[in-house]
Amino acid sequence: MKQVKLLLTAIVAAILVSCGTTTQVPITGRKQRLVVSDEQILSLSSDEYSKYMKSAKPSTDAANTAMVKRVGQRLASAVVAYLNAHNMGNEVANYQWEFNLVQDNQVNAWCMPGGKIVVYEGILPVTKDEASLAVVLGHEIAHAVAKHSAERISNSYKQQTAMSVIGGVAGAAGVSSGIQSIASAAIGIGAQAWTSGFSRKQESEADHIGLIFAAMAGYDPDVAVSFWQRMAAVGNSSNSIFSDHPSDEKRIKQIQAWLPEARTYYNPSAAANVSTSPSPAVKSVSLKNLSKTSKK
Repeated sequence: MKQVKLLLTAIVAAILVSCGTTTQVPITGRKQRLVVSDEQILSLSSDEYSKYMKSAKPSTDAANTAMVKRVGQRLASAVVAYLNAHNMGNEVANYQWEFNLVQDNQVNAWCMPGGKIVVYEGILPVTKDEASLAVVLGHEIAHAVAKHSAERISNSYKQQTAMSVIGGVAGAAGVSSGIQSIASAAIGIGAQAWTSGFSRKQESEADHIGLIFAAMAGYDPDVAVSFWQRMAAVGNSSNSIFSDHPSDEKRIKQIQAWLPEARTYYNPSAAANVSTSPSPAVKSVSLKNLSKTSKK
């Protein structure tokens, strides 16, 4: 019996090692092994995004809607420039950026693979300014750039493969149909499933990468601490951006540790085009650090 278990373990290990490709997460450099292609994950996310947007109610606040699009586009431009400058230009084609503000009181925002970002009106009273909104959007965009959804689906697929081998039912389903069913189980059906469920490790990584993306786009990364303190005051609600995230204390402590790195990417001159007129629900972005010298 022991020999059988060892044999099965070896078979499972061989299968998991042989499938997929190894990629490296931008900024953090963490290696990940994915068994789903960009085409597969983008197709799945595009379908779910379309379903969500058909039922969503766009915000009627023109000023806030424009702000979300403005901050989002600045972040997207910074991300694309970074990818191109670090020999990852082939990744740029995976993103068709779109930024939407919708009528929903939840304190939340999310980004699907491919760069489809949705912000709920309920988070704006907490962000208060454009720099804090950039921290939120940077976090969500980081999930997409780090391919966290593909990683989750890949892990589920590998676990499913392992169980199939051990249970003697390997090959019960082809990869093409299996990917679809595993994706449904891993991320759920509908946009709500994409707003939670990332591991705490991925959430911390998104905090790290997103903070740097915001700094690259010319937003003061120092606002991140006060923003997350405000988020902590909102409470760890199941309807908030906190779902499956690190504890408030740990998150803030990690961000404080990443700030020196983020400041080296901070280019305050990129903030020149930021509107200084506050919208009804959001104050203008803080420009207190415009005198800082950009470091690369």
